[in-house]
Amino acid sequence: MECPFCAETIKDEAVVCKHCSRDLRVVRPVIFEIEKIVAELDALQRELDRTQTRIARLATPVRFYIVHTLAYVLTPVIFLVAAHILVTITLNVSPVYLRLASVLIPLPFGLLIYARHKVGWRGAILVAVLTAAFAVTCMLVVTGVNDNVPIIPASWFEWREVIEYSTSIALAFVTGNIIGFLIVDVLPRTVTQSSGKPNPLAYKAAGLLGRNVGAEHMRRRARTIQDLLTAAGPVVGVMGTAAGSLYAGLKGVIGG
Repeated sequence: MECPFCAETIKDEAVVCKHCSRDLRVVRPVIFEIEKIVAELDALQRELDRTQTRIARLATPVRFYIVHTLAYVLTPVIFLVAAHILVTITLNVSPVYLRLASVLIPLPFGLLIYARHKVGWRGAILVAVLTAAFAVTCMLVVTGVNDNVPIIPASWFEWREVIEYSTSIALAFVTGNIIGFLIVDVLPRTVTQSSGKPNPLAYKAAGLLGRNVGAEHMRRRARTIQDLLTAAGPVVGVMGTAAGSLYAGLKGVIGG
């Protein structure tokens, strides 16, 4: 925590600031209580954002879905189709660049849909699938018209390529959504709750590492474990979806 008198960083269990030598025994409980209130306010703000989104959806459903479809489906589709035309027709370069674009383009839209509207992973999956299906369909039409070939894939190999490419786009969108959750929810929650009392599960995990330590050391250990557990799920999710998106996107190009 920070010393309220000199703003220098000190240990949570300190009773005297090592920088300004001020007594902290009276103010420490107040600091922890303020941090607890700040964390609760952050949670209430997140819930308020979700409620406002639900109210907007119920109050003007047509406008709500039109705006969100334009912003989070049609816009990335336009960028993806433009990348397809640029790479395969205009420049006629390696398709690896197009597959990389299929990862990089949807990702920020997945992040924004959580950061601005608190759309979670279920909603993100739905939007991701719609975006991928629409984008790949448009690409097939462009390729069919430009090369004078059938629009619908004619073999299992072509269908597999379409499925892999669509999966890459969808997983990239979901990856961005999870990153948004990490940035908007997990990171602020971890920072504002850097002190205070951890939950019982974290205390039990800290106890497994050894109980022959002081109460403050045990609390700090439990807080570290709780912060790691809070971030572990989303981080694993980001790694998994990002790896899946890259693999699905590049598999057909590099072989496998």
